[in-house]
Amino acid sequence: MSSNEFIGWVAHDKTAVEGKLSWEEYQVKEWKETDIEMDILACGICASDIHTLRSGWGPSQYPTVVGHEIVGKVTRAGSAVTHLKVGQRVGVGAQSDSCLKCRRCDAGRESYCDKMGGTYQGKFVDGSGTGMGGYARRWRGPSHFAVPIPDNLETHVAGPLMCGGITIYSPLDDYGCGGPNGKKVGIVGIGGIGSFGLAFAKAMGAEKIVAISTTSSKKDLAMELGATDFVAMKDNPDDYKRLRRELDIIINTASNPDQPFDKYVWMLRPRGHLINIAAPESAVMPIPIGALLFSGANIGGSAIGGIPQIEKMLKLAGEKKPKFLIEKRKMSDANQAVRDMVDGKPRFRYCLMNE
Repeated sequence: MSSNEFIGWVAHDKTAVEGKLSWEEYQVKEWKETDIEMDILACGICASDIHTLRSGWGPSQYPTVVGHEIVGKVTRAGSAVTHLKVGQRVGVGAQSDSCLKCRRCDAGRESYCDKMGGTYQGKFVDGSGTGMGGYARRWRGPSHFAVPIPDNLETHVAGPLMCGGITIYSPLDDYGCGGPNGKKVGIVGIGGIGSFGLAFAKAMGAEKIVAISTTSSKKDLAMELGATDFVAMKDNPDDYKRLRRELDIIINTASNPDQPFDKYVWMLRPRGHLINIAAPESAVMPIPIGALLFSGANIGGSAIGGIPQIEKMLKLAGEKKPKFLIEKRKMSDANQAVRDMVDGKPRFRYCLMNE
């Protein structure tokens, strides 16, 4: 393969989600002196990849290469790149472009820039092409969004943290998980991102960590990951009442549209926060106005995280070694791994590894 070739798993239409990705060459963005190129070592599989492959959030732009939990080694750095060097191990997450000039970008909140560009699907701000992701051998993109990976963090762990990890770490950090008063935290949905939430809340020093699920089937795993309490909303419909007005933060990672948000709100202390990070393909339940008014709680949202927060998360993960359940899969087996994701088989994350 020549240095100018980019080859990976290309989706040509929404049947790709059925395991019909095609291993072939594709076009990447025009090279800029602010860019880097890297050889991809690993790429986590995110639920966003599945939504995109099947056009679940609306029509996707095909052909596309998904994957935005990328770790690789820098092989080329533009003349304007000063913070990275060839041979360095770096990660790229769900965002790889923004204006870099607005108030949000200046504050390290690039994920809230009006010109935020996704690592795949989105057009680059400078018009240099469309983003392509990490189910591939190599990646090219803006260096600003490539973050050095600490030496004490394994590659297959760092990959899924670049989107799944930061998506839940960001609101935990923003709303004071840990800190001088510990905080009591609830995590709704014990899946890929929810499992990260339990592990991070423990590593950050939360006083109480409640795993909130539909049934009790994942209770043992949740406790293993860091939960100190468990609530099964359907198996034991009244159990949530013992936590009335107790929790400081609840983060919802579940995409099912029939969730009892009114009950979640009543589990919060006055001025507590229910933060949604799920992005379902269908409409979610209407806001429970009555519960919201008389609980004194707040409902909000959160999207990934900026570069400083990603760096902070990676440092914590390297030092505290939270318990993450991540299974390595071969990049060559991406089609089967995608099918397994659709079937709900991971416990709890897959990471594609280039051999």
